[in-house]
Formats: sequence, C-alpha cells, structure tokens
Amino acid sequence: KVYSDEGKVLAEFYYERRTFIPSYQIPEHVKKAFVAIEDVRFYSHPGVDLIGILRALMHDIRARSMVQGGSTITQQLAKMLFLKPEKSIIRKVKEAIISIQIEKRYTKDEILGLYLNQTYFGTRAYGIEAAAQTYFGKSVRQLSVAEAALLASLPKAPSQYSPFKNPQKAKERRKTVLESMLKHKFITPDQYNQAIEGTLPVAPF
Repeated sequence: KVYSDEGKVLAEFYYERRTFIPSYQIPEHVKKAFVAIEDVRFYSHPGVDLIGILRALMHDIRARSMVQGGSTITQQLAKMLFLKPEKSIIRKVKEAIISIQIEKRYTKDEILGLYLNQTYFGTRAYGIEAAAQTYFGKSVRQLSVAEAALLASLPKAPSQYSPFKNPQKAKERRKTVLESMLKHKFITPDQYNQAIEGTLPVAPF
C-alpha cells in the first residue's frame, strides 16, 4: 500500500488482494450469512457433519452426479491450508482428520475467522476484508445484511455468481443466502425484506 503524508492510501499493488481482520471485528450478521449458506450446523458439529454428508450423498444419488460435497466450514479451511484441491477418497479422509484436530485446538469463532480471511471471493480478492473493499468500497465492519449475503454467495463459484459478470445469477444466489438466514432466524422478516431489495455493485472499487 502507498500512503500519502496524511496517512491516506493512495494506491495498492498486489498479486492477491488480502487484508487480515480479527474474527472479533467481523460483525455477527456477516458470520451468520456464511454459516447459513455454507454450514448451518457449524456451531454444533465437531468439524465433520455426518448429517450433512448423508444429505449430500442422497442428493448426489438422486442427481446421479457429484452435485453436493457435504464439506463443513472447518473442512473447507483444512483443504485451503493443508491439502491439494484434488477429488479423492484419501483427500476427504485427510480433510476430516485435520478438521477434527483443528476443532480441538481452536474455538468456533477463531475457525470461522480463519476461514473468512482465507476464502477467495473472485476479482483477486482474498479474505472478507479485501472482498468488502473490492465489491463495496468499505470495511467488513460496515457491511449491511444484503452486502454480507452477496459476499457469502461468492465462494461457491466466484466467477459464476459475480455481480459484475452475471448480475441476475448473483441476485438469485444472494436471495438463497437471505432465505436461509431467515429460515434459521439469523435475520428478521423486516431485515429480509429490506435486504432482498438491495442493489448490486456494478464495478470493482
């Protein structure tokens, strides 16, 4: 980062745009947006969600293809930090073992914070703070429910759900996140109604 004499950021140069932010500075509604869409039983499972795995397996059987993976947030973090992105039974077993060990050593809030700081959001933004700056020109601490839901919709397929490339798909995916947040009582009906009308960003900041 290049600063002026007054301490203002004049420019940024990077391969990966990333700014670490402690988990305690990430608002609850931002965390809950990700939990709602990625791992709704995050706070109750030991790192591996057997119910989620069985549900994903049944869905894959009905679809006759690998549609859902059933990975928890902890498993996704383990994969990002320690494993190669290959699809194999051995990798999934390693992922599960590492996830259980992570859960023994860190609190749920620490795990979620690490996940949010490691995740790729598209447009060369790595981590939730860089994503907030890239998509909305503000800190994660200032995000609205609608903005948090949009960012939570991106990790699954950043290019496919990019509001810059596919605004209609981005809006539909954001709606899915908001519906899950409402279903699990992470937000109120009034918050849902307000967020669903939120505008999408049209260009990176």
